[in-house]
Amino acid sequence: MNTTVLAGAEAWSHNGTRTTGVLVIHGFTGNPSSMRELAETFAAEDFHVELPRLSGHGTTVEDMIPTRWSNWSSDAELAYTTLASRCANVVVVGLSMGGALTLWLAAQHPEIAGIVCINPAAQPMADEVLAMIQSMIDGGQVTMESIGSDIADPTVKESSYDATPLQPALSLFVDGLAPLATKYSSIKMPMLLINSINDHVVAPEQGEFLVANYGGAIERVMLERSFHVATQDFEKDIVNSRSMDFVKKIASA
Repeated sequence: MNTTVLAGAEAWSHNGTRTTGVLVIHGFTGNPSSMRELAETFAAEDFHVELPRLSGHGTTVEDMIPTRWSNWSSDAELAYTTLASRCANVVVVGLSMGGALTLWLAAQHPEIAGIVCINPAAQPMADEVLAMIQSMIDGGQVTMESIGSDIADPTVKESSYDATPLQPALSLFVDGLAPLATKYSSIKMPMLLINSINDHVVAPEQGEFLVANYGGAIERVMLERSFHVATQDFEKDIVNSRSMDFVKKIASA
């Protein structure tokens, strides 16, 4: 495995003085750099913060090819346990696949105080999409075109992989989203759901699916100028401020 981590893609941690901590999780083929500013926003208000680098991410796409949902969910679980050991309450914040991992943690840990899902992958893929990916794999294809850096701001580029590994993508859909979607109604903690109306990676309809099936209270923010990686786009200040307001509200409850 390649052990050279891309500059800015390192995992990051902050020891705060508050009783609440925030776990921040990046997306598929991305790395912590897409979430670093948001994580630092929480740290600046002295919340405890954990920003893990998920297995296979932040190095080379070849490192990601053998990884699966079980690896990333284990990473998220470890980061949650680490954070929960040093604070009384935890809020989990995730982008894209990080949003799916946020929902997965919420299903596993009803004690989580609240969650923030930013353009989360939330809906099972149609059978024909899964069949298409499987046929590509069966034909010997290992990757497809990149899904990274879906950002409206032309001055910003996400530090993501330049290809999408197919087996890991299939695992996200089959091992991750399909079973997870059956649990939404049982998740009760409050959620802040942030959706870009122009998202070219996760269809906006996935947000509607989540809203229709979620078991707890939802506060929703719609972004009009940003694409998928909203944490680095035109409205990142809205993402940061609304996420902070939500976390502070949870922390003071």
